[in-house]
Amino acid sequence: MLVQGKEYDLVAAGHICLDIIPDIPDTGARTMGDIFRPGSLVNIGPCAISTGGPVSNTGIGAVKFGVKVAFMAKVGDDEHGQIIRRLLERSGSSEGIRTAPGVSTSYTVAIAPPGIDRMFLHCPGANDTFTAEDVNFDLVARAGHFHLGYPPLMRSLYENDGRALAEIFRQAKAAGATTSLDMSLPDPTTPSGKAPWSRILANVLPHVDVFLPSMEEGFFMLYRDESLARKKQRGGGELLDHISTAECSRMAGEFLNMGVCMTSLKSGHRGYYFRTADASTFSRMGAVRPGDPTNWSNRELWCPAFRPARIASATGSGDSSIAGFLAAFLRGMSLEDCLRTANCAGYQNLHALDAVSGIRSWAQTVDMLAGDTLATIDPRVEGEGWRKHPSANMWVGPNDQAA
Repeated sequence: MLVQGKEYDLVAAGHICLDIIPDIPDTGARTMGDIFRPGSLVNIGPCAISTGGPVSNTGIGAVKFGVKVAFMAKVGDDEHGQIIRRLLERSGSSEGIRTAPGVSTSYTVAIAPPGIDRMFLHCPGANDTFTAEDVNFDLVARAGHFHLGYPPLMRSLYENDGRALAEIFRQAKAAGATTSLDMSLPDPTTPSGKAPWSRILANVLPHVDVFLPSMEEGFFMLYRDESLARKKQRGGGELLDHISTAECSRMAGEFLNMGVCMTSLKSGHRGYYFRTADASTFSRMGAVRPGDPTNWSNRELWCPAFRPARIASATGSGDSSIAGFLAAFLRGMSLEDCLRTANCAGYQNLHALDAVSGIRSWAQTVDMLAGDTLATIDPRVEGEGWRKHPSANMWVGPNDQAA
């Protein structure tokens, strides 16, 4: 056990689905339209079937890193639900998985051709009705850390200004757990994409210790109109290369002001931006806190991603990176080491078609990070006040107050 006095180190909660991932060969195509045309037959390879979503991706990844995990989600009383429960039981406890009669289990068909941004065909199923009533808070109290992911894909959690989501985190904090929240990027044309995310976050984040959105998710939720305008200018492409370091600092500052102790802006090939509040805020965290509060206090870092030799699929890479981050955090490691571990886990994920089979053991991951074989990608950190870290291969921001 990593968290002394607890039965589980981590509860991985929230969105769960059955992932169906066809292996699409590299034909040299670089747009979906080059491959999928009406009336055509597309030859593909074998199909991988696995659990998907953060409960599975982050939870099983954490198990591979030596973390004792209890899974917590909602499935239907159908065959897909039975498959999900069976697959999760191979890795951890399914005590927190609730089966709802008469409800379909969520599933996703992941379309991820090599060299093309992935696309998902998704049925939300039981996730849309997940509320605080589906959370076993007695189980949460037996764990050190409570992590929930993907509320934008769970209708009951973003409706009513996120009241149900805030209640889940309020009760998780009352149960004594440290809390973290991961997001997903909503389709702006859907009810989730039109939800008042700034207001939702203002209601929820006072009960969240560690907020772990991506850069583009954070930008959309705080500055929806500007996000849509920039995407339109770029033909709908992602914005990772078109958000400045100053804007990252501004976003993170807003999240800290909403009440979190620390926040990421996961940035794909640009790595991990991370910022923390003063150590005085750590006292309101639950059972798991920074091992060295001084190292974590008032920090602003940007850790570059590792360059993969090939990319089989990026499905769940952000979830895997969170598994790496939490595995290091639960061990009391430094912020710098937590960020490097997060990027290493994301790097491992890229080499497999599904979201979890590429993840190595904790010992193998430590060896990878200790070696000199992992090349980094230049995150293009620019802006006033940014400088190279004195000892680690990362950048230090103008809001960093480390000695």
